[in-house]
Amino acid sequence: MRIFHTPDTARHDPERYWRRGTPIPHPEQAARYAILRDAALRGGHALAAPGDHGLDPIRAVHDPDYVAFLAEAWARRAEMPGIGDEILTGAFARPQMHRKPAGLLGLAGLYMADTSTPIRAGTWPAVYGAAQCAVAAADAALASGHAYALCRPPGHHAYADSAGGFCFLNNSAVAAARMLAATGGPVAILDIDVHHGNGTQGIFYARADVLTVSVHADPSDYFPFFAGYADETGEGPGAGFNGNLPLPPGSGDAPWLAAVEAGLARVAAHAPRGLVVALGLDAAEDDPIGALRVTQAGFEAAAARIAEAGLPTALVQEGGYLCAALPRNLTAFLAAFDAAR
Repeated sequence: MRIFHTPDTARHDPERYWRRGTPIPHPEQAARYAILRDAALRGGHALAAPGDHGLDPIRAVHDPDYVAFLAEAWARRAEMPGIGDEILTGAFARPQMHRKPAGLLGLAGLYMADTSTPIRAGTWPAVYGAAQCAVAAADAALASGHAYALCRPPGHHAYADSAGGFCFLNNSAVAAARMLAATGGPVAILDIDVHHGNGTQGIFYARADVLTVSVHADPSDYFPFFAGYADETGEGPGAGFNGNLPLPPGSGDAPWLAAVEAGLARVAAHAPRGLVVALGLDAAEDDPIGALRVTQAGFEAAAARIAEAGLPTALVQEGGYLCAALPRNLTAFLAAFDAAR
């Protein structure tokens, strides 16, 4: 399998994370890049640089003003007296608060949903590089059947105009839009991260050309809390083109695989010309912030089922956090996918 990666994705290096009022080491550490890259190498896959496809594929799913904020924020940091090594705010916009401020501190509150997603010196080159990997994987999947984008930081919690949940640019959405532009659609996204892909849902919720299906832990008491419920099925032209398959906390291989298969049935009914898999590995039983109990065998079975769908498939890395099982699960998933193809 072709693996698209860039060392730039390790330049976003958050150190701290406020969890329930307590600062802890950030779960989405730069070390994830090297761990996943080395796992791909050990699996015998062909690693390649993604090339530079510019901003247009990013702007295809993201608000241009939001993209400009991400690209320019660090250079504007002097506007926030006393700033340290990252840009964060304590004032966040709510739905009732709709004016766009001029200052950087207010813009941070407009465009950032939480304190888990700080902007640091290397954030823009990292997220830009990750998006380029998603574009390259989409192109390669259409050309030769399948490819994997080693995207880091992840992306599926990023809305068109908002960062959150460790995510800045929505790499899975970028890949889907790239496939859509190349094929005329329709396209499907199957998200198997333990967290609901709320940003992806939001980007495509009113559209019929991109089907979004997410298999995840029940959000009623788990991030992202405010989206990911079974009755969210799309609106307007997109009515019926969003599917959520939430699972009870602690669910293991059998219910998770049944949900993946149900998601694949929805995908097949959509008859897409391309498939993006938002490949979160944090459904693993060993993941430090996960809520499900999926084993390595479960990931292998899911990979085989997805591969057997026979669609041009871009695998886009989402979650999966630091533990001994992370590289093993990636290696196993990629090997099982290749074997089934």
